[in-house]
Amino acid sequence: MNLSFNEKNQIADNSQLELLRKDFPTINQEINKYPLVYLDSAASSQMPQQVIDEISRYQSQDHSNVHRGIHTLSHRATEVYETSRQNICEFINAKNTNEIIFTSGTTDSINLVANSYCKPKLDPSKKILISHLEHHSNIVPWQLICEQTGASLIVAPIDNNGEIITEQLIDMIDSNVVLVAISHISNALGSVTSLNKIIDAAHQHEVPVLVDGAQAISHMKIDIQALNADFYAFSGHKMLGPTGIGILYGKERLLEDMPPYQGGGDMILEVKFTGTVYNDLPYKFEAGTPNISGAAGLGAAIDYLNQAGMHNIEAHENILLNKMIADLQKVDGVELIGKAENQVAVQSFTIKDIHSHDIGTILDHQGIAIRTGHHCAMPVMEFFGLPGTARASLSIYNNEEDIDRFIKGLDKVIEIFA
Repeated sequence: MNLSFNEKNQIADNSQLELLRKDFPTINQEINKYPLVYLDSAASSQMPQQVIDEISRYQSQDHSNVHRGIHTLSHRATEVYETSRQNICEFINAKNTNEIIFTSGTTDSINLVANSYCKPKLDPSKKILISHLEHHSNIVPWQLICEQTGASLIVAPIDNNGEIITEQLIDMIDSNVVLVAISHISNALGSVTSLNKIIDAAHQHEVPVLVDGAQAISHMKIDIQALNADFYAFSGHKMLGPTGIGILYGKERLLEDMPPYQGGGDMILEVKFTGTVYNDLPYKFEAGTPNISGAAGLGAAIDYLNQAGMHNIEAHENILLNKMIADLQKVDGVELIGKAENQVAVQSFTIKDIHSHDIGTILDHQGIAIRTGHHCAMPVMEFFGLPGTARASLSIYNNEEDIDRFIKGLDKVIEIFA
């Protein structure tokens, strides 16, 4: 990738963008005899060839188990794995690699915190605080541990723009709240949460905050020390990397005090039938053989994002989002769902009298991929009184032609149903 950017930190011109687009083999194909327009990156982003090549290189040259062998391949695999951890540490500006736990993804990371940090602290007098905006992965784990412990799950409201009502959430924080678990960006609506206010308020009550960063990590620069979140979870497949790999960031002092979430190989120093001595951080939370090739791919994805520049990516995507919103508003019958003042890379919408699945199907016939349904955010859909929406989401590889094709495709949807 050899791109240049203008004085406004934006991709310099369309020819530069086309060079970048060529890095992504999946989007350079035809679907139903049309060039693919991929507008479903909020579900899974595509991988550049550089990430695919690194996974292939690891599998064909370095594959072995990590941390356990004295032979060369084991040393190579361990170096790949730990280099990726270091890349991630630097990418989010964590203090050190002890704070970077490899997991299978955001869902696994949240379940780890639920079971290892929260569950031992919960009883019928305690509460977990989330918002109405959350993805199912930031709802169901809390429901499970509340059912098991008798604790209460309390939910902060949202408004008609699809934004958390921050002041009401803050008013719900008290000494009985064990954790605030909140999304950075809504996967369904693209709304950006006022995290700094929430984290500051929670810390005044000595309540830690977990942030679901799955939708934020590939769209904006994350400085975890400046943000001061206690836990931050994200997934590789949302950030140009492979599936089945993710990260839990946790402040070292909290992770030190947490018992292991799972038992097995590599999370131990010594095992006897009379008791086990657990390994040091971060390995205490990485039981069993990890997803080493996934870690290799995630490290390569971070290299790619760093080379493009997160500020450049954010500027480029914001231009496209503003165009997409403006163009959608000109389409007859379209209603935008989610109109947050601060919004990133995602727009949900409906078309009057047309089911979202029909919208998605007809667009697919034209080679245009969007997401339809409840987007694993049923409470959000219930709030708006909808069974689901159509959702278009953007990434670094999209361009204005994609938006034009998308809008033209919607015109065809309306023509068919008219």
